[in-house]
Amino acid sequence: MSKLRVGVLISGRGSNLAALIQASAVRDYPAEIAVVISNNPGVAGLERAREAGIEALVVDHRGRDGREAFEKRVSEELRARDVELVCLAGFMRLLTPGFLEAWPKRVINIHPSLLPAFKGLNTHAHALEAGVRITGCTVHYVVPEMDSGAIIAQAAVPVLGGDDASALAARVVAAEHVIYPLALRLVAEGRARLVGGRVSIDGEVLAPPPLINPPLG
Repeated sequence: MSKLRVGVLISGRGSNLAALIQASAVRDYPAEIAVVISNNPGVAGLERAREAGIEALVVDHRGRDGREAFEKRVSEELRARDVELVCLAGFMRLLTPGFLEAWPKRVINIHPSLLPAFKGLNTHAHALEAGVRITGCTVHYVVPEMDSGAIIAQAAVPVLGGDDASALAARVVAAEHVIYPLALRLVAEGRARLVGGRVSIDGEVLAPPPLINPPLG
């Protein structure tokens, strides 16, 4: 079986990278990680990749002649390894329209909220401030507008009465580790198709039970 070749961009510890590595180790998983690139040297995600036998390298964004030069080098490294899809996994750099034009509809990201709510940073603190009962995470295609691309998959997570941002983040991260491999599978199998600015999922999708918070009864 021919597998989709994926490049993963990270900036830190790589917890979502670990989830993708674990999923891709399964024989029938339709994607393989060809390379992991970090913009920061010495981060834990690089070691995670190397321990799994995946090539990992650093393209430091500092000391380069602007964002375009940094992204040009990243793109060169991805193309040199025949990467077909780019996954952002805790990559803390905004990509320019030029990079996205070079990789049209081939960059996906995971965000720790139920988009379009709580875009940007500090999502868990914002969710707590807003008093929502349910939050979650979203895998989406990346477009020039921050956290605005077509949604591939989402997971809902309850907000509990004693939560602080750290406790809520831990619950959301656990959900991220489930839906990112799922979303990548859907894309790699060709089941997640961009149609008119939205993602259409081919095949039967069973409706899960509703998440209600606080629970009834």
